[in-house]
Amino acid sequence: MNATRSTKCEAHLYSATVPLWKPILFTAMAGGTGWGIRGQYGHENGAMIAGALVALTVCFLFARKMPIDHLVRAAALGIIAMGFGGSMTYGETIGLTHDHELHEIAINWPALRWGMLGLAIKGGIWISFFGLMLGMGLSGRRYALRDMTALMFAAIGAYFVGINSINYPFNPFPLDSPDRALPFLYFSDHWQWEPISQIKPRFENWGGMLLALVLVFVYAAWWMKDKLARNMALWGGLAGALGFPAGQCLQAYHQLGKDAFTTGIWPHLSLNWWNVMETTFGTIMGALIGLGFWLNRRKIGAMLDSDSVGATLKYIPIPAEITLVAIHVTLNAYLEFSTFEPIEVLYDLGLVMGIIPIVLIFGGRMGPYLVIFPIILQTIAGKDVRDIVYRQITHEDGTKERIYNEAAQIHVPFLAENVHLPFIVGWCIYFIIPMSIALFSAWHFYKKHQTQSCDPTFAGNALIIMGWLFFYLNWAFFGYPWPWEGWGSWPWKKWGGPNSTGTFFLVSMMTLTAMVVKGKKRDATFDETN
Repeated sequence: MNATRSTKCEAHLYSATVPLWKPILFTAMAGGTGWGIRGQYGHENGAMIAGALVALTVCFLFARKMPIDHLVRAAALGIIAMGFGGSMTYGETIGLTHDHELHEIAINWPALRWGMLGLAIKGGIWISFFGLMLGMGLSGRRYALRDMTALMFAAIGAYFVGINSINYPFNPFPLDSPDRALPFLYFSDHWQWEPISQIKPRFENWGGMLLALVLVFVYAAWWMKDKLARNMALWGGLAGALGFPAGQCLQAYHQLGKDAFTTGIWPHLSLNWWNVMETTFGTIMGALIGLGFWLNRRKIGAMLDSDSVGATLKYIPIPAEITLVAIHVTLNAYLEFSTFEPIEVLYDLGLVMGIIPIVLIFGGRMGPYLVIFPIILQTIAGKDVRDIVYRQITHEDGTKERIYNEAAQIHVPFLAENVHLPFIVGWCIYFIIPMSIALFSAWHFYKKHQTQSCDPTFAGNALIIMGWLFFYLNWAFFGYPWPWEGWGSWPWKKWGGPNSTGTFFLVSMMTLTAMVVKGKKRDATFDETN
């Protein structure tokens, strides 16, 4: 107990010395990079990229003096929580704010306002889950495996209550039926905005996610009296509610005010405005999450020595842990890379997808490390192989097949011609080597922490490893958009798209790496003076 209290006190002293500008700047860069990269991979697994970069940055800045078992589980929990919101549909909500069909003659202000309101609600739910569960991990309270598993099943129950109340009724088909109906609070394309023949209503589940969030919030904030989780859920809600509409404001302005982009530098740029929206969303989200943790920094680790801490950590049997990892990896692979409908129905909901990882985080020995490293990388690396090494063909009978892409290339800078990418090389550089690095990292840190109760270097090292792996795979997905290519004497050639956001990701990762390197020197100074 004395060792625990000593560690907590040191964590308080350490986090109190972090200046305000650091979490705002560095978590903004982590969020912008993570969410911008997410745009190429999508859904729950893609969102976990942003969860990993922001969670590890927060842990490095504020909590690297915490006991390592708490720190690792907190980072893994934040990663999984960021994936929950990936189940919500938002493409048509964005469409309400800028689609040509809605704004052809003049700006349709009611549609624009309604779309922005929908983005604020969905973004707020999405990031509130992340703030809430990362706060649960960093508060220091010991959440028991049994309670967390029950909580996840209860959240799924609340989800179904929500979709059958808030997102009900959903009966749009057939479109010519007089009995067709959509929910009162519906933020996708609706026949009130466009002719019925031109729309394809999508089922929305944000109401279910909202009720699930409320249930977890009540459990952590009221039942467990976790003040950090409570406060960060609110900060997360604010970050998502501001970040998503703010990012879309840029894309909507470009779509609705094209005349403003016909002069000056704009004709020489070719920006991917959807990716600009995502990167802006992530940047604002990260900055506000960093600000929230800075304002609540004295609550980080505050419950480590609480007499009300729940059950001590109990591990599940090793064979059960191995089996659960195998099941999750297999289901995830089928979900992302096949069309096996039973698995899509079962696993295409972030809350369901999160059950096994939650068990691994709170009951596994190596489970949290696998979540932080190879499990979240699996889909990202797999999609690089699928979309770069292979290409899709459609047969005469309508069936589709992926075959080796003979035109696959690597764009090496300063070479006159691109380098051909052989099949086995593609698999090695986009999947086997990245996954091997992630697996080795998980094993290395797991073994290292068997004899260490505290590891101030873990969060920073994990951030560098995973951040650069995500960056590298996205760089390849972008087609190796070297920043200097496209620039020349005035008038410039077309420059933008992957070059612009890719350059932002590169600068961000270099800055985050410098943060970690300099932070290690700061650790040495802190240890000498305390």
